[in-house]
Amino acid sequence: MKQKLIAGNWKMNGGLAANEALLHDVRQGLAHALASKHAQVAVCVPAVYLSQVQQMVAGSGIDLGAQDVSIHAQGAYTGEISAAMLKDFAVRYAIVGHSERRQYHGETDAQVALKAQQALSAGVTPIVCVGETLAEREAGKTEEVVKRQLAAVIHANGHCISEIVVAYEPVWAIGTGQTASPEEAQAVHAVLRGQLKAATEHSDRVHILYGGSMNAANAVELLAQPDIDGGLIGGAALKAADFLTIISAAAH
Repeated sequence: MKQKLIAGNWKMNGGLAANEALLHDVRQGLAHALASKHAQVAVCVPAVYLSQVQQMVAGSGIDLGAQDVSIHAQGAYTGEISAAMLKDFAVRYAIVGHSERRQYHGETDAQVALKAQQALSAGVTPIVCVGETLAEREAGKTEEVVKRQLAAVIHANGHCISEIVVAYEPVWAIGTGQTASPEEAQAVHAVLRGQLKAATEHSDRVHILYGGSMNAANAVELLAQPDIDGGLIGGAALKAADFLTIISAAAH
């Protein structure tokens, strides 16, 4: 049975002092709990803080993650950050295709697939985000949308697909305080699991995380579902006590 993975997505939040205080408290909490031995933990931070956080999590068992990666390996792409650059900072994970990137930056399924490909080629694990909007859900298109989004990544990455992490994040539940019920979330995770099984004989290696407003209050129920292998945590990852509570829930 694989360990659950709890990955914090700080989004565009943080500061040198705030990061230090947050990670100090998280490290202290993990040091005094068995949770860290039964769950994998990562923090995906703004790119400008990768160096600081790399130093702060060294030796702690907390993995470092980035929030995006370029579709290009190098070149005249001002403002872009390549997978190889992330690897220089010991980044283990890179979020690709987050709904906010799709919505505000027009990222397509094809671009997300290329980002996953670039990450994998540099030895960085992509956390591939999929999820439907409220309109798509109400139209009964949830399964169609998430399968289409994941299919693009599977098609582009072939035999490497067992090396990715998938995060299901219903767009209507991100930062809204709403959340899918454990049963609703499990149903979509089961669809994604079946799609991965059809794509690779090593599908059991793939973590499928829930990313729709998982918090300290609902983590236990969500993480108890058979196909939910962890969480991609937004707001709750910015509060040490809440983040530690979710990690503890994942350890049981």
